[in-house]
Amino acid sequence: MQKRIVLITGATSGIGEATALLLAENNFKLILCGRRNDRLEALKKKLASTTEVHTLAFDVRDRNAVQQAISSLPAEWKQVDVLVNSAGNAHGLDPIQSGNVDDWDAMIDINVKGLLYVCHEVVPAMAERKSGHIINIGSIAGKEVYPNGNVYSASKFAVDALSRGMRIDLNASGVKVTSINPGMVETEFSLVRFKGDAQRAAQTYKGLEPLTGHDIADIILFTITRPAHVMLADLTVFPTAQASSMHVKRDA
Repeated sequence: MQKRIVLITGATSGIGEATALLLAENNFKLILCGRRNDRLEALKKKLASTTEVHTLAFDVRDRNAVQQAISSLPAEWKQVDVLVNSAGNAHGLDPIQSGNVDDWDAMIDINVKGLLYVCHEVVPAMAERKSGHIINIGSIAGKEVYPNGNVYSASKFAVDALSRGMRIDLNASGVKVTSINPGMVETEFSLVRFKGDAQRAAQTYKGLEPLTGHDIADIILFTITRPAHVMLADLTVFPTAQASSMHVKRDA
């Protein structure tokens, strides 16, 4: 059986990297995308003995770079069977009245426009073939707003709306669309949000066992290996210690 091709954005860290590692072990070919070419090449080398890997270095915020990178795929890599939109970020944790406009731009450009740019280059071919699966990594912040999460939540609410809209628009083509919305996952997420302040980032997960990138990768693997007639549409996943965006049990 021919290996399916999976394109993963944000593959150089966190959920994207964990997904690459797990799918490589499970008979998938991988197109790994990210901004940091050194990390992409290191990951490609790591996976070389397990599966075939192609890398594309670009920033999802750059529409031209997205178009050029994906159009450059060799013929044998052009049929993307699964798209995992994992690239995303949070910048700052400020009330709206004192928010940083650069942070707002970064979140909207990456979380919303970046996802759209990649979909624009990959999804039409899926629809034409009447086959494919899109995995959008959302967040509990796209289901519930929390204090100071204003623009980040808005960007993830947009991902939720886009997933629902894609599912409707692509229904006739048979292309599956899944939204996976994690709660607290320990990745570089908080380190980026707090501008490299490792001590503050660590406080986010203090007193509880958060999810890991592997936990989400495991869900992605399960989702894309269901029978053709089964689509897991909208999933929310928490660590056991979390009950909502605002309710978290921490050990003393």
